[in-house]
Amino acid sequence: MSGLTLGVEEEFLLVDAETRRTAPRAAAVLARAVTSASLPRTAFQAELVATQIEAATGVCADLPALRGQLADARACLAGAAVAEGVRLVSAGNPVLTGPSVPFMPGEHFARVAGILAGAVAGYEACGCHVHVGVADRELAVAVVNHLRPWLPTLLAVSVNSPFDGRRDSGYGSWRVQIQAGFPGSGVPPWSASAADYDRRLERLVELGLLADRTTTYWMARPSPRLPTVEVRVADAASTVDEAVLQAALVRALVLTALADLADGREAPEVGEHVCAAALWSAARYGLAGPGVHPFGERRVPATSLLDELLDRVRPALEETGDVAAVHTMVGEVRYRGTGAARQRGAAVDGLSGVVDMLVRQTEGT
Repeated sequence: MSGLTLGVEEEFLLVDAETRRTAPRAAAVLARAVTSASLPRTAFQAELVATQIEAATGVCADLPALRGQLADARACLAGAAVAEGVRLVSAGNPVLTGPSVPFMPGEHFARVAGILAGAVAGYEACGCHVHVGVADRELAVAVVNHLRPWLPTLLAVSVNSPFDGRRDSGYGSWRVQIQAGFPGSGVPPWSASAADYDRRLERLVELGLLADRTTTYWMARPSPRLPTVEVRVADAASTVDEAVLQAALVRALVLTALADLADGREAPEVGEHVCAAALWSAARYGLAGPGVHPFGERRVPATSLLDELLDRVRPALEETGDVAAVHTMVGEVRYRGTGAARQRGAAVDGLSGVVDMLVRQTEGT
């Protein structure tokens, strides 16, 4: 069993139980959840806007422990939400939006909103962030270099935000398109060292693009607060299993990167324009269309990129004992479709039906 620990941060939306529109009840739900929770390893916290709330697991050694913590946190938040007249939804972007999206109070949130201005007006996008323990920061930067080519495929598996204010955006992940308007978003640049990475961050802060060094929008980074590599390319996962799948794939990619680095294999410097094209294609099509091969720089089926990723990380999955679990979860996504595909399927009965489906999937009922 690998010694690499993992944890997940999940961002959720709150929707009115009657109208199914997003509702700014985060403060009340958060207060109730914190008071009632008997989950010592789970942290609940506010997000940028009052229609969102976040749950962060503790440090987990394996997938069963992670699955248990994710399920417990969702159950706690869902119960607190119902008590406040709202429901908990895990999706990358809302299906039906409320009349207003107020920001949460606090100096940090105010600074972020002040910089991004209209880019976060009505912003309610939610992600699934995976942390994998890598205590050496120099090594963490080198690992992120290795992850860069595979971030679009992680997104393609997770797309779960096709709607934008009642409108079908045509994308699997409209969340990524929204975030493309943020400075320093997308696939992170290749960095020669931790010092090189830090210089990039400091420059963005000095130029007024970022509130501080903790507020980067890259899809992978050495965590600014924890001894981890943090990958946050995925849309918020409708189901616990899809969040676990994202965590398992990320940990396997980190393990594979560490093995390559131990053997003296540095990450290839895949061009930023190729990474951007691959990320856009993954956001647009998910697994249901073309992807961009990061090394061959050509269009290929997105499913073949997923197969290539699975082949690459198989030794790591064998090391962690996760081969069977991952292949079962991937099989479910292939069979049932991504979150975005399932949302579109439910939309034939109206958008309220999409929200109801998301509530059921979020709560595991």
